[in-house]
Amino acid sequence: MTTKKNRVRMRVSWIILGIFFYSSCKQGTHKDASDRNEKRSTGKTHIKYAHGFSIDEYEHFRLVTILNPEADRTDTLRYLLLKEGQPVPEGFSKAQVIRTPVKTIIGTSSMHIAQADFAGVADRIIGLGNLHYVNSPIVRQNIKDGKCVQVGLEGTMNNELILSMHPGVLIAMANPGAGFAKYKTLIDGGIPVLWNTEWLESTPLGRAEWVKLMGALVEKEEIVSKKFDSVEHTYDTLAQLARRAATRPRVIIGMPFKGSWYVPAGGSYMGRFLRDAGAGYKWSDTKGTGSIALNFESVAPEALTADYWLNLGYIDKKGDIPGKDPRYAAFSPFKTDHLYNYNNRVNDIGGNDYWESGGVNPQIVLADMIRILHPELLPDHVLYYYNQLK
Repeated sequence: MTTKKNRVRMRVSWIILGIFFYSSCKQGTHKDASDRNEKRSTGKTHIKYAHGFSIDEYEHFRLVTILNPEADRTDTLRYLLLKEGQPVPEGFSKAQVIRTPVKTIIGTSSMHIAQADFAGVADRIIGLGNLHYVNSPIVRQNIKDGKCVQVGLEGTMNNELILSMHPGVLIAMANPGAGFAKYKTLIDGGIPVLWNTEWLESTPLGRAEWVKLMGALVEKEEIVSKKFDSVEHTYDTLAQLARRAATRPRVIIGMPFKGSWYVPAGGSYMGRFLRDAGAGYKWSDTKGTGSIALNFESVAPEALTADYWLNLGYIDKKGDIPGKDPRYAAFSPFKTDHLYNYNNRVNDIGGNDYWESGGVNPQIVLADMIRILHPELLPDHVLYYYNQLK
């Protein structure tokens, strides 16, 4: 005989089954454009550290999603990577189409050059926003030969020239607060504009991992992923080495600019570098992924007794520092010659390779920082990006 308790259990079970059946039907009638298309493949690109983009792979196309920070909100930009001649799949009318493999590229940042170099396609760069700070030997030779031209940046961008060049993609450096409408002329003219937000990543490996997007554009995913795996392994090995350091030398970063001393927040890209290099950093526990604006009086007490002073901007030698402010001469790192800047690879036209290849080689930057702060851990390492100011 069925008891009252059993009847209640049966009723609950039927309710759960009903909810499950209703949800299944509802999902089946409201599938998005992605679900209506081909079954997802295993995929060649795995994103582990970067948060600003994703690549979803399907049987006949790939879908790139870029998180676009704009003012106080974040939009999602979508791009379809399709081979020549392939039709645009149903449901993606608002996505920009990039035909792959991309054969010609216009970049607007040193990082775009570095990403192309990393993927072995620097020779495909036919235009840059500015030609004055290039380090890549391949790109510099193409500039000399007239194969790579200046197209301007943002408000000075030469749309007519770009339209006549018809690049496979124009990679733009996203600027929070600036709208995407300024590229409407190019997009309407059939030029795909890919917004790159790598500089907003909060970790060195996250920023470097954007090379995988370049790999997808030029269909060199496997080569790029293998190279990135090597970068990741070396970086992690070095970070583990630094954790075993007996001391954590205290570090100050940067110099004042227009009355404010901007120091990296604890959750920032540079904050992570300092932590992984085994540095003692006063602001390591602060939140945020950018910089903290402080006044001189807030930083000076730490600087007076710090062990090292890093990243001094446009300073080439120790003697230039007191000229900026005589009070700097009282800082302990100034007295002990523990002054290190990232200007060891500045070329004849003023291009600093730290801002180019350094972005895709965080393992070398980290090795430099460990060699500076803990020379006993890497006695044979020769500084690559950094230089001691004398």
